[in-house]
Amino acid sequence: MKKIIVDINCDVGEGVGNEIDLLPLISSCNIACGGHAGDKKSMADVIRLAMNNQVKIGAHPSYPDKENFGRVVMNISSRELILSLNEQLSIFVKILEQQKGVLNHIKPHGALYNKIAEDENLANLFLDAIENYKNIPIYLPYQSQIHELAIKRGFKFHLEAFADRNYTSSLKLVSRSLENAVIHEPKLVLQHLVKMIREEAVDTIEGLSRKIKAHTFCVHGDTPTALQILMYLSQELPKNQIEISK
Repeated sequence: MKKIIVDINCDVGEGVGNEIDLLPLISSCNIACGGHAGDKKSMADVIRLAMNNQVKIGAHPSYPDKENFGRVVMNISSRELILSLNEQLSIFVKILEQQKGVLNHIKPHGALYNKIAEDENLANLFLDAIENYKNIPIYLPYQSQIHELAIKRGFKFHLEAFADRNYTSSLKLVSRSLENAVIHEPKLVLQHLVKMIREEAVDTIEGLSRKIKAHTFCVHGDTPTALQILMYLSQELPKNQIEISK
């Protein structure tokens, strides 16, 4: 069996406080920029931890909505959203540069991530907002609106899939309002992940197998079993000839 090297990423800096345990087990991270969570201190602290663990650093901007953790689509003007995203990224990059870190990628968060996957206008708006970072790869979902537009507009990107989330047959993430949205059991996460890596396919909640491609795979840092999942993956992935990149 041919060995495959993959990137495992995690959303961090969101107030859970588990970064010291998670970061040694992953290869890239997405640090909250103050929109849905985080502040200057948490950004600086997590950047330092990531650098100490040789973990690639990404910005994780979102709707400016800490009340709903960025998981609700906001009724916000285009101008307000662009200004907020610019501010989040500007603050993050300044802190990163102060610590002599390198910005590896940008990954939108939560409702913004899901919305730009299906809304062409919002996807274009998001790309407008990050135009100054055009050479920094975006983490984005396969065969989405933002994927197609990134190709057309010449943005760099890495395709992403979710190790701890279930999918529908349209390759959308199952809504968090439903019980089966998140996969909590480490063994089930492993099965889900290995199929996506080895077969480039995902089993959906409707019982179908759909083609999916990804360069990076996410385990959410706020999933209650995130640490158990990552510890299990680090132990079991090598048995499937899959190695986490560093």
